[in-house]
Amino acid sequence: MNTKIESIKKLRLFLLKHIEGLSVEQLNEIPQDFNNNIIWNVGHMLSAFQSLTYKRAGLPEKIQENYFKPFVPGTKPEQFFDGETIEIIKSLLVSTIDVFMIDYENKIFENYTKSEGIERTYNIEVATIDAALDFLLYHEGLHIGYILAQKHLV
Repeated sequence: MNTKIESIKKLRLFLLKHIEGLSVEQLNEIPQDFNNNIIWNVGHMLSAFQSLTYKRAGLPEKIQENYFKPFVPGTKPEQFFDGETIEIIKSLLVSTIDVFMIDYENKIFENYTKSEGIERTYNIEVATIDAALDFLLYHEGLHIGYILAQKHLV
């Protein structure tokens, strides 16, 4: 197994453990001085991962649009997510990594195209699937940090 993929999965399991027991209201609450909430950050991790892996390789995302579009970069929480939707989002954190691992091993990301947006924003070149995994480790860690900070405020 690829250690980067394994690390992303471990980070996601860590996150799920830390948000376990939070109510639907807590997950949807936008703390003071934040422009998003816990469930938006979780959904954003899914959306960004799909964008930087499948979409950049010209492949369809592995999640339904209603679990993708509300969380793309530049969005903010605009709806209240119910318990059923939250449970699906949480389950997708693990299931999508398992599917990705198989797809990665099957080398379906050969037609990966460089992310101009990440290079423009962060001055980091992401031109291969492996570079995307490097960036995603940083990105997911960043959003887990936001989530842990928000957890103390809701």
